Amino acid sequence: MPGFKAALFRFVCLLCLLPTVHGQTPSTSKNSPTTQREAAKPGAPTPASLNDSEARLLEIYRLTSAGQTDLALEQAAKLARDYPNFQLAQLVYGDLLMARARPLRQLGDVPDPVASNKSEALDALREESRRRVKAFNERPPEGTIPSAFLTLAKANKHAIAVDAAKSRLYLFEHQNQQLKLVADFYVSVGKQGTDKTTRGDLRTPVGVYFITGAVDAKQLPDFYGAGALPINYPNMLDARRGKTGSGIWLHGTPSNQYARAPLATDGCLVLANNDLNFLLKTVEPKTTPVLIAQQLEWLKADYVAGDHNQFEHAFMAWRTAKSRGELSKTLSFYTPDFNSFGKDLKQWKTVLQKDMSHKASKRLAYDNVSLLRWADHEEVMMVTFDESPHQGAAVTKRQYWIRQANHWKIFFEGIIG
Repeated sequence: MPGFKAALFRFVCLLCLLPTVHGQTPSTSKNSPTTQREAAKPGAPTPASLNDSEARLLEIYRLTSAGQTDLALEQAAKLARDYPNFQLAQLVYGDLLMARARPLRQLGDVPDPVASNKSEALDALREESRRRVKAFNERPPEGTIPSAFLTLAKANKHAIAVDAAKSRLYLFEHQNQQLKLVADFYVSVGKQGTDKTTRGDLRTPVGVYFITGAVDAKQLPDFYGAGALPINYPNMLDARRGKTGSGIWLHGTPSNQYARAPLATDGCLVLANNDLNFLLKTVEPKTTPVLIAQQLEWLKADYVAGDHNQFEHAFMAWRTAKSRGELSKTLSFYTPDFNSFGKDLKQWKTVLQKDMSHKASKRLAYDNVSLLRWADHEEVMMVTFDESPHQGAAVTKRQYWIRQANHWKIFFEGIIG
């Protein structure tokens, strides 16, 4: 059926699958690395990197591009049957059927009267398709991690990074002092994109956060799907910048919907229910960092590890001054507008004086240190650690440091557990 194959070739081009029209498996860009930040070769996705439905959808695209049209149509029919609420899969199946009758003009080539009434929904599905394919074709280079993840403690068994531009959530496992990418999922963000600043602006925040708990689906309306993982927006940097709003969650979709459009939430991060279930069973609240960025920066792991020597020097100097009971020197590490859950610097001085009045506090131990970085127009470090006096019980603290005139200063410190 030459006409059918020609129509399908155009269909593949419309899906932005030009790198695969010769039947090759999609892979990352093969641009030559030129800097340390681009030094790893692209890595092929592992089976764990895609869930069943998405992997099958991309296989249908590959089969189509390879000219295996009958098999593509057969697989599309099965996918549509197995996931009846997966709208994109239903749309692709419909297009493959339509291509047998006439050439296709675009993905979702429905009759004009239908298209005019459903133009917004069709555009959203086309964008969803484009982002899924782009994320698959542009895999993170092998041996790289997001630049924010400088040091993780043993307690940080997993870490999450979200690339809003790709509508992608990456899950890492922390093992043997290294981060390993173990899975990634399609994710929807705010209707107005990212960089949340005010309540109700329909944007998803950007920054480094932590999962604060888990909410069982039985406690939630069907709208939230399989459950929810709230994060600590606004964090202390957000509060310092005057950002407002709350209730930012990672959650699932209603039972009658498989996935949402790339820009479709009120600010939350929304995944398919099977993907959200995987996260619920895998990550631990309080210890799992969540990096959200418009676009992730991927660096070689050894480059990241050596990229914070100046800050570590400042952190060690603060620790030494406090352990020695040097109040004036310790206070020099804090910003004038320091805040700790409502305590200003004057009140915090009293807290430090009380701490240092005990001999035991002069032999402080610091363990389980994690270090996360956020950089936009300012550079901020988030440090979480266990602090314990000699033979005393440890408390878990978190500090936020900011670089000011090439010096690192603390603008928040407090006990978090």
